[in-house]
Amino acid sequence: MIKHHPSDALLAQYCNASLPASINVAVAIHLDMCSCCKEKVQRIEANNAVDVFGTDDEHPQTTDLAIDELSLIDAITADVTADEVYKVAPQTILVNQQNYQLPRALARISHSKFMQMGKLSRSRIDLDDGALRSSLLHIDAGGEIPEHTHTGFELTLLLDGEFSDEEGQYVPGDFMWLDGRHQHTPITEKGCLCYTVVSSALHFKKGLSKLLNPIGNLIY
Repeated sequence: MIKHHPSDALLAQYCNASLPASINVAVAIHLDMCSCCKEKVQRIEANNAVDVFGTDDEHPQTTDLAIDELSLIDAITADVTADEVYKVAPQTILVNQQNYQLPRALARISHSKFMQMGKLSRSRIDLDDGALRSSLLHIDAGGEIPEHTHTGFELTLLLDGEFSDEEGQYVPGDFMWLDGRHQHTPITEKGCLCYTVVSSALHFKKGLSKLLNPIGNLIY
């Protein structure tokens, strides 16, 4: 069962279309996996509609108003420049002999080839989002990311498989937001695929991995 969710504030920003693209994608993916948060978003959107348009009691419809609304709908549907409705075809990727189906929100966004780093593989998502970097991160069975903290924030959404850290175990759909107050060592027994967003470099804490810190801003 999913235990980690976007905050209510983040869901409100999603409904207001005020999130950066990479974070908006993460929330959209989570909503497809989490009925609890999907219901929250529906309630927020309903409340937003009341705030903007009011209730039927506040704005009783007259015949003229109904005609005006129908004319507006006709004008919108007659607009030949409007995007066509399309069905998103499922897209699968192969990572180290493992097949994964990408979430619907990523199916039409391109990504780079996976770069292999030991048991870690990373593919950069093609989103122009300022300082934010979004990626698909794959960890092979038995792999781990060395203990680290964060110089900015790190959003991790588990898409498939499992991993754990000092705080517990995670299942597909879990949505984790960490910053400089946290340090952890993600490890997986069976392997996993994650969608990640980072705003700055990780800061490694132990062993040879600390050698990456001086060039962290170049590789985050």
